[in-house]
Amino acid sequence: MKERMKADRTFRVLVWGFLALAVLLFPLPAFSQGCALCYTQAASSGAKMIAALKNGILILVIPPTLASIGMVFLVHRKRNQIRRDESGGEPGQQW
Repeated sequence: MKERMKADRTFRVLVWGFLALAVLLFPLPAFSQGCALCYTQAASSGAKMIAALKNGILILVIPPTLASIGMVFLVHRKRNQIRRDESGGEPGQQW
């Protein structure tokens, strides 16, 4: 029974990980075409400005993404700790 639950949990983690990776690696092109003014300004600027804009986008995207991943990890870990503490009451009790 425990092996099946462990296999199910592993499968769920793999599926969610694959979906998260797919969203990060293969974003929809429509999301990158936001503001027309931003697009025309970036297109008319020089190579240095375009490089600075790309670096700025990375600086604005990477820290919140890492913070979100860290929070999900911590919440998942704490959830498992709480579940272990609650199940430690009576040894023969199964729900």
